[in-house]
Amino acid sequence: MENTDERNADGPSADGLSAGGTRGLAALAADAWKLTAGVPRAVLGIAGPPGTGKSTLARALGERLGEGAAYLPLDGFHLSNAQLARLGLTHRKGSEPSFDVAGYVALLRRVLDDPAHDIYAPDYDRTLHEPIAARHLVAPTARLVITEGNYLACDLPGWRTAYDLMGECWYLDSPGEVRQQRLVERQLAGGRSPEEAADWVATNDDPNGELVATSRERCGRILSTIGMDMFN
Repeated sequence: MENTDERNADGPSADGLSAGGTRGLAALAADAWKLTAGVPRAVLGIAGPPGTGKSTLARALGERLGEGAAYLPLDGFHLSNAQLARLGLTHRKGSEPSFDVAGYVALLRRVLDDPAHDIYAPDYDRTLHEPIAARHLVAPTARLVITEGNYLACDLPGWRTAYDLMGECWYLDSPGEVRQQRLVERQLAGGRSPEEAADWVATNDDPNGELVATSRERCGRILSTIGMDMFN
């Protein structure tokens, strides 16, 4: 991956709501595919605070590109509930230290170094509230691996290495009130009461989002799903 200063010499470009316009999915997919030029396989990262729609965008790009792309979510590297309890992080699930960043980096290296074989990637199950193994497949046909998660562009140990393995890292943002509504709805769907959902967002998701926001300028492109026609 090129040096950050070279990549962002003129600052991150902005698309979608951030630029006061729209950016169609087809154009984004075409830009993403350019990362595969001259290499067997490339990784596109999509970073951003909780609730911005990173997984929705990543999956939509993957569907647009078909078998030439694969999806690898950071959420599959959540530590299990048992490990969170051991580490005293149950109340901070989803925070930066609650992920196996070394395992994530190892899998990113593998998808780049071994494009000829099937590689399986984990996911997070919001019904079980646990990570599960091998839900996603990175097949040899996948020239572009699209990965998304909160901390992909953070200038922190482990995450710097992940960032350096990406051909590009884009930042997905949305207005605070939209994110808040999505995050509360996510917690309600997970079984929390309205009071518990609001408290979780205020004490966990919001601080996580503040940390992620510090990585915004390290991303080469700023996007928003608000005002962006992702499905045409």
